[in-house]
Amino acid sequence: MKDVMVIGIAGGTGSGKTTITKRLVSRFKENVTVIHHDDYYKAHHYMTYEERAQLNYDHPDAFETELLVEALRALKAGRPIECPVYDYTIHDRSDKTVTIKPAKVIIVEGILIFQDKELCKEMDIKLFVDTDADVRILRRIVRDVRDRGRSLESVVDQYLTTVKPMHEQFVEPSKRNADIIIPEGGHNAVALDMVIERVRAHLERSK
Repeated sequence: MKDVMVIGIAGGTGSGKTTITKRLVSRFKENVTVIHHDDYYKAHHYMTYEERAQLNYDHPDAFETELLVEALRALKAGRPIECPVYDYTIHDRSDKTVTIKPAKVIIVEGILIFQDKELCKEMDIKLFVDTDADVRILRRIVRDVRDRGRSLESVVDQYLTTVKPMHEQFVEPSKRNADIIIPEGGHNAVALDMVIERVRAHLERSK
């Protein structure tokens, strides 16, 4: 498939990556398709729920990133993919898949996507969403308790033991691989307008 633009959107947990992704999808509709790095968490069917709950999900080794790279290359070549579906409530990959169709703009979204060199090579624009740590932890608490069936205690414990140290070790340093750093995430209208204009121009050229 010719004239495909791949946009990487990275940043810490709760930084506003999803907000920016949704705005782009809302603006450009069927011209945009999205792959989430989270759906490529490794499967751990052989473990108990308690064992899975203790795993470090914020380390690069938690992901099957090579499978994501293969999927992205297939989409760029114009082929649909069967994307795995991750179930946060059981800390494991589900037995379901979702068909993702190719489009002129592909968004790859995740906390650690700029940490992988092969994945970065496939991207045309790399956006890092940079949001204050206090704001990010509050957003994560609300999301995980409301949407993912977690207790407040488990969210805070996970943040302090793995999320925060892994952010400092892997996510924050990966910011240097970004083309554009967006402060305040999805609330940064100037940065968002700039990205929207870049995508619009790409779609005009590829008509």
